[in-house]
Amino acid sequence: MDKKDYSPRTLAVHAMGAIDPITKAVVPPIHVATTYIRDEDNAYSSGYCYGRPDNSTIREAEAVLAHLEEAKAGALLFGSGMAAATAVFMALEPGAHVIAPKVMYWALRRWLLEDAPALGLSVTFVEMDSLAQIEAAIQPGKTRLIWAEVPSNPLWTITDIRAAADLAHAHGALFAVDSTVASPFHTRPLTLGADVVMHSVSKILNGHSDVIGGVLMAAKDDAYWARVKRIRGAIGAILGPFEAFLLMRGLRTFHLRAEAQAKAAGALAKRFAAHPLVAQVLYPGLPQHPGHDIAAAQMENGFGYMISIRVSGGEAAAIATAAKVRLWKRATSLGGVESLIEHRASIEGPGTPCPSDLLRLSIGIEDAEDLFNDLDQALKAAHG
Repeated sequence: MDKKDYSPRTLAVHAMGAIDPITKAVVPPIHVATTYIRDEDNAYSSGYCYGRPDNSTIREAEAVLAHLEEAKAGALLFGSGMAAATAVFMALEPGAHVIAPKVMYWALRRWLLEDAPALGLSVTFVEMDSLAQIEAAIQPGKTRLIWAEVPSNPLWTITDIRAAADLAHAHGALFAVDSTVASPFHTRPLTLGADVVMHSVSKILNGHSDVIGGVLMAAKDDAYWARVKRIRGAIGAILGPFEAFLLMRGLRTFHLRAEAQAKAAGALAKRFAAHPLVAQVLYPGLPQHPGHDIAAAQMENGFGYMISIRVSGGEAAAIATAAKVRLWKRATSLGGVESLIEHRASIEGPGTPCPSDLLRLSIGIEDAEDLFNDLDQALKAAHG
């Protein structure tokens, strides 16, 4: 298939048109080989040498992802979202200074605090919705990367991607975006000026809660991107071929799921915003959200599938509400076809900036009325 002739949605459905050349199967086979035959002159005319840095099934999934994100330098799949995210920082030179959000994915925040310093990196955490705070944190000649998460987990803070990218570039720094929650259905950061975009493909891109993986995509195939490639190959951080196959299967229905989940999330956010037992709803699609105007300018097709609610009655009421649900699943992660509920502060533990009365909601593809009714009865039971 010529990708110039079709939309990203169509190309994802057809896995970029990949057809098995031997059987003509419409679903490409899974290539699990770890090693490949060398030519008589010891070359590798097939383009493959060994399974640790490369695999043809991985390449097929990467091609779909790169097209969805409009990534000119291509995509690199990793064995987890954390493997992908940390590679962004590992590719910086020792002594580099980086800026990251105060509120962000907790596991990466902890890695930046506890492990990044051993690599010679220093980190400043700021409110990433404030360009003034970002600029004030920049250390001239030393800041090499600004990392944003848009929307950020679990308060769904919105960063102005284009403005922050311009600010980073004006000071000689890279700008990277964790766009896991937005997904390319809603936002394509590379088209807004970002240098690198990261996703946990475990979430809505795969969408079925059965793959752990991450991906990085870049705007330029430059020296920095070459270091990221070397890191993935050197430490064996590539995704497995079976996981890549499952990911491609998920990508075939990605647009349908993302559209349905965003529609349901928007409807539920409005209803819970008027609920007497909910103190606050955090969702960028609501006009009262502080980042709504920026989100409306840089997101399309809705505002995503993640909502957080702050429960009247505080931490005890929030935990009791999560305990009373019947349809929602009490589980970590997000973006799957099943709706999840989580008391996030207890997962993150001491030092978390997450409010103790907050419940994080990942909206799946169930009937929205069923989801509302179940959480409604749980709220009433917790307060009753």
